[in-house]
Amino acid sequence: MSQAANGSSDPIKQLRKEMGFWDVLFFNIATVLGPRWIAAAAHNGTPSISLWVLAAVFFFVPSAMVINELSSRFPEEGGLYVWAKEAFGDFHGFVAGWTYWVYTIFYFPGLLLASAAMSGYLAGSGGAALAQDRTFLLVGSFVLLFVAVILNIIGLNVGKWLQNAGGVSTYIPLMILVLIGATLWLQHGSVTQFTWANMMPHWSWDTVNFWSQIAFAFTGLELVSAMSAEIRDPRRTLPRAVLTSGAMIAVIYILGTLAVLSMIPAADVDPKSGVFQAITHGSTALRIGFVGVMAAMLVSVGNAGGVGSTVAGIARVPFVVGIDRYLPAAFGKIHPRWKTPYVSIIVQAVASGAVLLISQISETMRGAYQVLVDITILIYFIPFLYMFAAVIKLAKRKDRKENEHAVLIPGGMTGVWLIGGLGFLVVLVCMTVSMVPPGDSSNKVLFEAKLFVGTVAAILLGLVLYWRGAREKRGA
Repeated sequence: MSQAANGSSDPIKQLRKEMGFWDVLFFNIATVLGPRWIAAAAHNGTPSISLWVLAAVFFFVPSAMVINELSSRFPEEGGLYVWAKEAFGDFHGFVAGWTYWVYTIFYFPGLLLASAAMSGYLAGSGGAALAQDRTFLLVGSFVLLFVAVILNIIGLNVGKWLQNAGGVSTYIPLMILVLIGATLWLQHGSVTQFTWANMMPHWSWDTVNFWSQIAFAFTGLELVSAMSAEIRDPRRTLPRAVLTSGAMIAVIYILGTLAVLSMIPAADVDPKSGVFQAITHGSTALRIGFVGVMAAMLVSVGNAGGVGSTVAGIARVPFVVGIDRYLPAAFGKIHPRWKTPYVSIIVQAVASGAVLLISQISETMRGAYQVLVDITILIYFIPFLYMFAAVIKLAKRKDRKENEHAVLIPGGMTGVWLIGGLGFLVVLVCMTVSMVPPGDSSNKVLFEAKLFVGTVAAILLGLVLYWRGAREKRGA
């Protein structure tokens, strides 16, 4: 590999520090905040309101506290992979890093399908039909993926603007949704009755699968930590951006769900594109139909930003693992001109495209989407188990108290055990309920088979690559 302009042949030192506070803030919003989760929550009905609050208190807040401590103590490229490696060694670091990367192969197809469905509302009143059209959804998905990949290969100096635009363009339509919902509520009342009783969680085999999606909707704040070497002053920038974006995200999830349900009955809400179904309905009722089209335009940019931010962040994990030689060395290559981990980005995109096509076999679009969501949750939460366990293990090190830049979980070891243990327990519950087939699954046996085979195959492939890399390292 050629040396960088600064004289270093270390690929990580060749990366450019392109991101400041606002870049990280909008990156977090683009990565975490998903209109499709508001749609899914509204489809689940009024109990989703209390589920949002519970997930924010018992999962989102602990996650933010753990991420702030670990990212300020270990501000290194690779993020969660580095934390697990520091706490439990190379093998467990690889398992955390591999599952964290490979989840995107299943995550992107679901995100892309939902994004394409929402962009269909650019057609105005005809958007509902496009949102269910398989050909439109597949073509739109591949276009979004292609744009995100190209911009992130060119570099963060260009790609970060897609993510910044994505953060802004995701938040503004949801604010429009809330304003439209509030206006119609004041003028005509709500189509859904909200009471303390019906907003409480209730057990149902048809809806328990959804519980894990509420927690999953709050994940992603840890992703930008994988890019620490590309952030200016990461010890200070990361914690501030995490806290600010976290508060903004939690508030808009709750208000957005209330707004959708105030305009459309839960049973009629499309779980992929229900936000723009509601915006179109509301703007038409208020005779400002152009607002619905404008919101759809904004969210199309927002969705592209969400794909772009996830591509950018997650590709850094196999890049660092490749440098450590537990994945093929090509993963650790930097593009000679744009200084980006282009091999990781391309492999990720090709694999995601293949899964997107395979997921359509013998499933309705809604069923295929749900399989992808549940495989994603199962695989993705494995590294979260490592993250919550790592903060407990690493709290015993002397550097925790000696590091003046660290943003620590309050309460000493008791606080660390409480926050880390709570997060670990919530993740285990979410993984368990995600394995329950949703009530509208067309074939529950096939659903479970795809879930099992997809999850096990993804993990086994990673272990094979690890053992191959470990053998080569020993022989070197």
